[in-house]
Amino acid sequence: MAILADENTKIIIQGITGREATTFTKDLLDYGANVVGGITPGKGGWEVYGVPVYDTVKQCIEKTPANACVISVPPGMVKGAAFEAIDNGIKLVVIVTERVPRKDVIDIVSFARLKDARVIGPNSLGLISPHKAKVGMVGGRAADVRKAYSEGSVGIISRSGGMTTEIANLLTLNGIGQSTCISIGGDAIVGSNYLDLIPLFAKDKGTKAVVIFCEPGGNVEESLSELVIREKIKLPIVAFVAGRFADEMPGVRFGHAAAIVEGNKGTTKGKIEKFRQAGIMVAEEFKDIIKHLKSVM
Repeated sequence: MAILADENTKIIIQGITGREATTFTKDLLDYGANVVGGITPGKGGWEVYGVPVYDTVKQCIEKTPANACVISVPPGMVKGAAFEAIDNGIKLVVIVTERVPRKDVIDIVSFARLKDARVIGPNSLGLISPHKAKVGMVGGRAADVRKAYSEGSVGIISRSGGMTTEIANLLTLNGIGQSTCISIGGDAIVGSNYLDLIPLFAKDKGTKAVVIFCEPGGNVEESLSELVIREKIKLPIVAFVAGRFADEMPGVRFGHAAAIVEGNKGTTKGKIEKFRQAGIMVAEEFKDIIKHLKSVM
């Protein structure tokens, strides 16, 4: 099974005529994703690799139903694009754009909750359920995606888009397929995080374990540990916490915008301690992810 997207997911691309969106639209089509339309105001009537372009989401939806969108527009235009999609009934919104103003993200997430829609990102590469659905840029070219990702029963949630694929590739090389793999985005505020997604995986009969990729900064991992204990979640979780060296450099920002440590909050040491208290397995080295997965599957 898959969460969030499957074979029936129909995708529109907002900003489809941009350079980045044009490239990943071709990658999606090559992989077999069902891209039904694109949106770029003022360019209605164009085509991108055979995908019809419309001026508005409403015009597109009137021609062809869709239930997911990928937003690839400049940061200042993301809020308008997301609101337009959600207001026209799109239930899964994947935002790949980086540097979206935090206030705009908060407004988008609030509006999505009001309309019963889900937001992945911003600063996300999207998600994939191998051989079923791919929504966004994750994995890159179709040939690379088919090589790195394989169908199976392990979920992946990662702050890093690149590490989403690295973990999937490690699993595939060791004969372990994936159910759904999600790049949640590295910004300080994202639409969906571990707290939102682990319960979905726990309910998915096709997922037997989940690997999460974490970084220094923020406290959502600590909150996940509390959730696992409080809700008595039995789904095996393996965590790989990158950037342990950051504990020795307080106040320094690394990589993603969310990778900020303030005082004792958000340290890798603190996250690991909380994980172990909750029974979440911690991979000391990248290769140890496999050891832990094989112990529970």
